[in-house]
Amino acid sequence: MPNKDDQNYDASGIIYTDADLFGKTISADVLREIPEEAATFYQFLPIARKGNVLDVAMVNPEDIKAKEALRFIVLQSKSKVKIFKISQEEFSEAIKQYRTLKKEVTTALEELDKQMKERVEGYSPEAIEKSIVEAPISKIVSNILRHAQEGRASDVHIEPIEKEVRVRFRVDGVLYTSIKLPKKTHSAILSRIKILSGMKIDETRVPQDGRFYSFIDDVKIDFRVSVLPTAHGEKVAMRLLDPKIGLMGFEQLGLSGKNLDILKRGIAKPFGMILLTGPTGSGKTTTLYAILNTVNQEGINIISLEDPVEYYIEGVNQSQIRPEIDYTFASGLRSILRQDPDVIMVGEIRDEETASLAVHAALTGHIVFSTLHTNDAIGVIPRLLDMKVGGFLLPSVINVAIAQRLLRRLCEHCKKPVAAEDHIRQIIELELESITEATKKEYNLSKELMIYKAPGCKYCANKGTQGRIAIYEMLEMSSELEKIILGVVSETKIREEAKRQGMITMKQDGIIKALQGLVSFEEVMGAVE
Repeated sequence: MPNKDDQNYDASGIIYTDADLFGKTISADVLREIPEEAATFYQFLPIARKGNVLDVAMVNPEDIKAKEALRFIVLQSKSKVKIFKISQEEFSEAIKQYRTLKKEVTTALEELDKQMKERVEGYSPEAIEKSIVEAPISKIVSNILRHAQEGRASDVHIEPIEKEVRVRFRVDGVLYTSIKLPKKTHSAILSRIKILSGMKIDETRVPQDGRFYSFIDDVKIDFRVSVLPTAHGEKVAMRLLDPKIGLMGFEQLGLSGKNLDILKRGIAKPFGMILLTGPTGSGKTTTLYAILNTVNQEGINIISLEDPVEYYIEGVNQSQIRPEIDYTFASGLRSILRQDPDVIMVGEIRDEETASLAVHAALTGHIVFSTLHTNDAIGVIPRLLDMKVGGFLLPSVINVAIAQRLLRRLCEHCKKPVAAEDHIRQIIELELESITEATKKEYNLSKELMIYKAPGCKYCANKGTQGRIAIYEMLEMSSELEKIILGVVSETKIREEAKRQGMITMKQDGIIKALQGLVSFEEVMGAVE
């Protein structure tokens, strides 16, 4: 009995329809139906085989040369072809399935082994010197970097252990082992990375830092590199600085509603300080960059002191401190105040001198953005007082104190709402009690308390999360807070004033985001308790 679709095939055995390829996995057997080189050149690729029918996704089905090439493949395999039209974005994602890190590195290792057998047994210094500039090791390093970027990794760790080299990617704050390499490759890979980063190849006794950039899919990615001696050899840690990820807008960061209004008011003031606080890795620098982007205009002179410069922002004068030559945040601040700045960003206020100079800069008509290490926004004022900043100065210089944490964002494709269990409901209701009805309405919170679960799917590599989002709390300077600072300062009194202001705490902001389906309830509780 003939197939019901037979009448829709043309004379060459081709039929046309539409497809959605995002997140779909193509089997290796199917991919072998069309060589990767042909798929890349003609922008089509096989996506499934059903009996005598080969399903092929194509960007431009009207491309005559591509169709001729496909007809040749059809004749070779004696198959019929069903063509699915896809977008350029879908094709760019799907074509990556031709390659996996393990497959590419295995091929490069085979090449390396072949070359090394032809040259010498083992790894002499001369062999290492020669191998690092040749294709196999370069391929291994470039494949690791590309797969890290494509997998949205923030860091790459190359770690020598007793019998092998472990490569791990940090994705959404969690480390995952990506591949394990033979121990004999360690020296060559390390040397290759040191050359790229401008480090000394023959120095293995002390830590080294460096930086390089690479173009991956036409995107310039900066890599900040640290090498550390360990018992089994030198360990490499590389931070990926992707401008698409690092330079985000307020909404992408997780700022909205009342918190966003407070921040915008603080930025709009003609002088003063906006201070961010949180532990290392809480996204403070990313928030600072987002703030800088909003004030970055032709008529404003912006100067930053950073350790190190992470993302380069066009129009901002970014300077990296170098403590080894006594160029510190404090000495840098003295210098940049003579550079006629309007806006100053100080990477971190670490000591009394930097605190005093930053406060002085804010008092003399500058907007100053910086970070501190405290547990919450309430702790900013006591921390500055501990750093010997005069309490009478603080009401004039502090515009907003901000605390933040980073949480993993739930996967949009597999998250599902579920009714909150009784003990979870009690926690949520207790936190929402102190939030005004206007704020609840602003965040579109319904009385039906639903949280979200994400079991994992092919779109998120079965992790249940994709990307990260921040939770915030913001304390604004007010006349009541000024009276507290000028009197007997205590965190209890500051907390009472924050409550009077209607401050949304980090815990409350996290719960709001959990109710909106952005993060899991468990993730919130793990970050704030």
